[in-house]
Amino acid sequence: MNSVAYVTVDVFTSARFSGNQLAVIPDARGLIDAQMQAIATEFRYSEVTFVLPPQDPANTAQVRIFTPTMEIPFAGHPNVGTAFVLGRQDEIFGRPVGDVLRFEEKAGIVEAALTRDAGGQVIGAGIFAPQSLSLGPQIDTETIARCASIETLEISLATHAPIIASVGLPFAIAELADLETLGKACPNTAAFAEAGRRYSPDDDQFALFLYVRQPENPWALRARMFAPLDNVIEDPATGSASGALGALLTSLIPDTDAVVEITIEQGVEMGRRSMIGVTARKSGGQARSIRIAGQCATVMSGAILL
Repeated sequence: MNSVAYVTVDVFTSARFSGNQLAVIPDARGLIDAQMQAIATEFRYSEVTFVLPPQDPANTAQVRIFTPTMEIPFAGHPNVGTAFVLGRQDEIFGRPVGDVLRFEEKAGIVEAALTRDAGGQVIGAGIFAPQSLSLGPQIDTETIARCASIETLEISLATHAPIIASVGLPFAIAELADLETLGKACPNTAAFAEAGRRYSPDDDQFALFLYVRQPENPWALRARMFAPLDNVIEDPATGSASGALGALLTSLIPDTDAVVEITIEQGVEMGRRSMIGVTARKSGGQARSIRIAGQCATVMSGAILL
């Protein structure tokens, strides 16, 4: 194989040159792991996806997700963007494209439902997180403050203490006092490395998701995500973190059964505004079903020389 085709899309936006960038390799057959990692490092996007035939023919495809430094088990915007790209094809590995795609990933099966405009054109997708909410350790406010270069008093404890949460990929999640604090936050790489050794000793990939709730609508949030240990200084849209946050907040409401619709705006400070929709379903007192949805815009296509 001398070259491989790619497509880039902006995810969680309907406007090109905003949202979160993603590169998709729609047919990664023949690539070895080292080549996938090299391609992801070359793009320097937060993630690149590589699509392979499914191991189980009942599924649509196997999707592998690489950051600039490593392969990860799950992520939100790569799944939404990959579903969008594949949904606009006539077929996937010789099979017709349906409205619901099933991806085999390291975190489990990810189901993606395509969304279309009035003319039937695919404009985005909604995915279900592969895992229910799981919580890790609480994180001391001093660690969060050092990582974000803010004061401990600017971290809000009204709803929850800073904590690691996951619906397939773990993030440290903390609520901040106001938009001014969110806007001035700046990642301190040395503090992230220390936090990684303490709270993520297996891989040191400590990532921080900060958010503020809008006073007029507590289910409308603004957020920022920093992951400098993974060469992602700031991410303009983080679906997996948004899903984890949505599940966490839903788990904390007193209702035993509920459906919560959450809108998360991210990337504003980077000039790449993104809008992420999260639907969290709580049953039997637990947040069990997390849907992450958004629109996409195609940007580039071409070939990578190998």
